[in-house]
Amino acid sequence: MPEKTLPRDLSVALAGDLDTAMAQHLIRPDGEEDLLFALWTPSAGASRLTALVHTPLFPREGERQRHGNVSFNPEYFERVASEAVAEGCGIAFLHSHPGPGWQGMSPDDVRAELRMAGAAAALTDLPLLGMTVGNDGTWSARMWERTGPKQYERRWCRSVRVAGEVLRVSFADRLVRPPRWREEFKRTVTVWGEEAHATLARLRVGIVGLGSVGSIVAEALARMGIERFVLIDFDEVQRHNLDRLLGATRRDLGRLKVDVAARQIRRAATAERVSVRRVPAAVTEEEGYRAALDCDVLFSCVDRPWPRQVLNHLAYGHLIPVIDGGIQVRFRRGKFTGADWQAQTVGPGRTCLECLGAFDRSDASTEREGKLDDPSYLAGLPVDHRFRRNENVFPFSANLASLEVLHLVALATGTPGIEAAVQRFRTMPGVLDRVDVASCAAECDMASLVAQGDRYFPLHGHDHSAVAARMRQEAGAASAKA
Repeated sequence: MPEKTLPRDLSVALAGDLDTAMAQHLIRPDGEEDLLFALWTPSAGASRLTALVHTPLFPREGERQRHGNVSFNPEYFERVASEAVAEGCGIAFLHSHPGPGWQGMSPDDVRAELRMAGAAAALTDLPLLGMTVGNDGTWSARMWERTGPKQYERRWCRSVRVAGEVLRVSFADRLVRPPRWREEFKRTVTVWGEEAHATLARLRVGIVGLGSVGSIVAEALARMGIERFVLIDFDEVQRHNLDRLLGATRRDLGRLKVDVAARQIRRAATAERVSVRRVPAAVTEEEGYRAALDCDVLFSCVDRPWPRQVLNHLAYGHLIPVIDGGIQVRFRRGKFTGADWQAQTVGPGRTCLECLGAFDRSDASTEREGKLDDPSYLAGLPVDHRFRRNENVFPFSANLASLEVLHLVALATGTPGIEAAVQRFRTMPGVLDRVDVASCAAECDMASLVAQGDRYFPLHGHDHSAVAARMRQEAGAASAKA
């Protein structure tokens, strides 16, 4: 029987509040090491497997011993294994080291994880995930891959991302090399510094929708030194796109928008090495959805409700922050009366797209039924209905794209004076407002789905509210049992 092999690209993600809770336990004031176990769920992209860590199982009295180093009793692992099997999740073993940065492993670390690797894989059918946190909060991670009978090999993860109010990503420099200094991004590095630039440059950035806004976002990121792009759009260039689509000419009529954007990225790139993956599919299709799962952050440059619903799920269920924007142009009796555009970042710790009003669930259902592509259905709507009017012009798109790119800078670097708040520009009277928003509604499903990954697949019209309700019910039963 052939052995299961892990993808070449491995990563880990956890929500910001969980990172804080686990770091407070692991990083001790006395400088000694500590440990704990947690559960994780897979997020299987087209080429990357991400372990989504979500349920910490802190040690109980007598389950571990601290003696400068730290060890645990078999009863602790047995309790964790029982929880993992009951939940259908993988097992993560986490411990701390007293030094900063990405941590290696001592011989004792290797022996401890090797002893658990076989049992974890046999019980859960998922590899053991090992994680170490340095005293500065930097995570490192590896998975133990079965290579033969009773044989397991350590595979280092390329990155660990913490998704919350900010996006913190630690990279294995040996696998994802920091960018070398180049004169081309001298001014860029001057603004937010070499460390922040090294983080930004190595993010795998997905852009969903390569139309008027997405094409400008792509150009801006290429000039900033971003190295890895995933472009997701099924559409072709048409004549009415030419007044808004950056880089497109009459010679591109009939070409895929992702091809035009890829060409522009390569022309504008300041990075030494650039990878551009073109995905001619919608994010609501399997191919586009799995490609999005390979990303560290996503730009939502779509104007339909169903793609936004899927992206909303990705932001929470798979811990991939989504930077979203939209433009509304208003007419009265055929005359332009004004326009607004809004940019927002969503993910754990933030209000979701549905609660922000970026899409309506009933509209997403209408689109899934194919009605938004049905001329007879559209003809029956009022002339000013939101499904019939999507006028836009290049200056509006350029302004919104700029706001979205600044949201990425704020999210990943924390540059002073730039914040990833909900921002709305109103042409009448010509002001940019910071919009104060409430938390998600009490009945919102997203909090229940944080880091649940592949346990829920949102395509093909599946209703995530039923899944969320079941998860809340299970969580309540488990709490009562405890």
